[in-house]
Amino acid sequence: MNCADIDIITASYAPEGDEEIHATGFNYQNEDEKVTLSFPSTLQTGTGTLKIDFVGELNDKMKGFYRSKYTTPSGEVRYAAVTQFEATDARRAFPCWDEPAIKATFDISLVVPKDRVALSNMNVIDRKPYPDDENLVEVKFARTPVMSTYLVAFVVGEYDFVETRSKDGVCVRVYTPVGKAEQGKFALEVAAKTLPFYKDYFNVPYPLPKIDLIAIADFAAGAMENWGLVTYRETALLIDPKNSCSSSRQWVALVVGHELAHQWFGNLVTMEWWTHLWLNEGFASWIEYLCVDHCFPEYDIWTQFVSADYTRAQELDALDNSHPIEVSVGHPSEVDEIFDAISYSKGASVIRMLHDYIGDKDFKKGMNMYLTKFQQKNAATEDLWESLENASGKPIAAVMNTWTKQMGFPLIYVEAEQVEDDRLLRLSQKKFCAGGSYVGEDCPQWMVPITISTSEDPNQAKLKILMDKPEMNVVLKNVKPDQWVKLNLGTVGFYRTQYSSAMLESLLPGIRDLSLPPVDRLGLQNDLFSLARAGIISTVEVLKVMEAFANEPNYTVWSDLSCNLGILSTLLSHTDFYEEIQEFVKDVFSPIGERLGWDPKPGEGHLDALLRGLVLGKLGKAGHKATLEEARRRFKDHVEGKQILSADLRSPVYLTVLKHGDGTTLDIMFKLHKQADMQEEKNRIERVLGATLLPDLIQKVLTFALSEEVRPQDTVSVIGGVAGGSKHGRKAAWKFIKDNWEELYNRYQGGFLISRLIKLSVEGFAVDKMAGEVKAFFESHPAPSAERTIQQCCENILLNAAWLKRDAESIHQYLLQRKASPPTV
Repeated sequence: MNCADIDIITASYAPEGDEEIHATGFNYQNEDEKVTLSFPSTLQTGTGTLKIDFVGELNDKMKGFYRSKYTTPSGEVRYAAVTQFEATDARRAFPCWDEPAIKATFDISLVVPKDRVALSNMNVIDRKPYPDDENLVEVKFARTPVMSTYLVAFVVGEYDFVETRSKDGVCVRVYTPVGKAEQGKFALEVAAKTLPFYKDYFNVPYPLPKIDLIAIADFAAGAMENWGLVTYRETALLIDPKNSCSSSRQWVALVVGHELAHQWFGNLVTMEWWTHLWLNEGFASWIEYLCVDHCFPEYDIWTQFVSADYTRAQELDALDNSHPIEVSVGHPSEVDEIFDAISYSKGASVIRMLHDYIGDKDFKKGMNMYLTKFQQKNAATEDLWESLENASGKPIAAVMNTWTKQMGFPLIYVEAEQVEDDRLLRLSQKKFCAGGSYVGEDCPQWMVPITISTSEDPNQAKLKILMDKPEMNVVLKNVKPDQWVKLNLGTVGFYRTQYSSAMLESLLPGIRDLSLPPVDRLGLQNDLFSLARAGIISTVEVLKVMEAFANEPNYTVWSDLSCNLGILSTLLSHTDFYEEIQEFVKDVFSPIGERLGWDPKPGEGHLDALLRGLVLGKLGKAGHKATLEEARRRFKDHVEGKQILSADLRSPVYLTVLKHGDGTTLDIMFKLHKQADMQEEKNRIERVLGATLLPDLIQKVLTFALSEEVRPQDTVSVIGGVAGGSKHGRKAAWKFIKDNWEELYNRYQGGFLISRLIKLSVEGFAVDKMAGEVKAFFESHPAPSAERTIQQCCENILLNAAWLKRDAESIHQYLLQRKASPPTV
């Protein structure tokens, strides 16, 4: 059976109705995390009871059964005991058969100090004094349904809670640190609204009598969907009306939506093996948006999906070192590698495309068939396709296999010709590669659901087709010569589009006059940017398009634009005209900055708050004079307690004053960090510390990252912030990682935090020899669970270097010429 870091004292087996036989030997295979029990004679086939008496450690690895450190309101340091078993760590808490397909019921009892809260997957059915010690109690929980080991959970610690009943009568509680029950209310509301939403969507009731959501101080992931006891990082669950910003609320709503979806999709029906992890995660990452859109229509969350998930997945999936959505997984260390943007974000994107292709009604019908047929069992990707195929009558498996079994995605090239009253389109598909062109024997092909819209009705598909061959001609009836034609309405299809120059020309006015819908403006700009990055078109072309966004009102469109300009800024930090691109950023962002101003206007909502923070942060970072002065003034008032900054303005203000500040500014930030009572505020400060520019201050920030002041799971974002903050920061962070590798590796090995650390710290380099240096370092300091990430980073460094060689000079010329004759808006 599976067993890791556990010592077995005695073990015996009693065949049903017979006496017990004691095991005579325990052979541990540590490499495979297994133990073999030997008995004096062959055991008879049949049922029986295996009893094991064992000792394990409450570790500090944020996996298995571990300790989580917290400080009481009076300032005393204490520990809670908590679990994190996914993917293969239940075996660190008890010997078991630790694979998703081996399901069982669990009867759990915990013996705990009587003044502590004890929780598990099910409700408490008995609580009695423990005979040997009057300070302890024995808490017994109800038997669980048939379930996988990775979903078992128990927590012992000090917590407060808020509770409610959902309209289906499920008891919902949110557990918070002591004294912070108030901060659990937002998540409680979302959870109580979400359970009935899923019950209706799947047409299957929530199967347990209760659900608890709990904030854990030390937590490696964002959250974990343990059945009936969902664990979260504090920042993914707690919201303080005064100190939480709009983006934190949105994040909490999404994570709650994601984990509760798993109670059905993952917990009730579980993947057969980790190869199908993507199905669990991709599905939950898609439906969390559906759920938030239901609870908060004002968030315009589906537009945000495109920027947060779809474009991120495409960026990673264009690399030669990407991987298919479905990956065969052998050893447990390979499981950690696939908790990445392909499983989550590409998974979610192809499910969004599939949902659009099938239609909501048939999709729901298929989901219900799937969940009903496989409840309390295990299923594979093919099983879901079969249910959806039966419900919709469409060739789901054939279409979807092209998206899940091969890596990458297509670039659709399109040109048009006017033939009398009709428009003839010629489409061709080939694999989109970050390096420009596909080199290889047979170019992979996809079955691509394509939608086409025209300026006659930009929000409606004029035609839907399934492109199942390399080239296709399509006739659009009754399209006048002056009308534009656009592919991929709503940016739903997982492909990039390259238009002939005439088609592109006709689309650009639609950006300026906003007649193209926001998500289509975003998609168009993002496609162009990635085509430039791949060397298919010139970066200058994209800069010209970016200037057409002067009138843009939409937050998500700005967010994506900002992200791409950030990538370009990082690239150009390797040149001597970095300042010129900052001027460009100021020119692009100052009109919207002036329109928004610093203070919320009456009637503004969630998205205005997000946009203001984004724009002011961008202008402040680029050194826009008026923004910098105002940020300094407001920061001073904030620190002196005259006028506390609203939560939405803190990140941009902190970032601005730090980047253009000195040692005193940094010391004030450290002090604010120490005083902050809320993890969200601590994280907010940790993320911006890397903006500081002076070499000795950068060292100070890096030292701080590993100090007791920063929770282990947050060290990664401090170091990442330094690497992303400046050219000097990037070098310093990489050196720091090499110098402290042993400590960092011991802390995060075999988890996805190590991958995240490596990615954040090296992917900004743009010199060929750095790729070699990174590769060589990890050859002598192996990190098995981050191998793929390391290859992707090296590939990205080489791509950056090629991009710089190719386009730096023309970008520089363009920026100089712009300065000489400013464009007329």
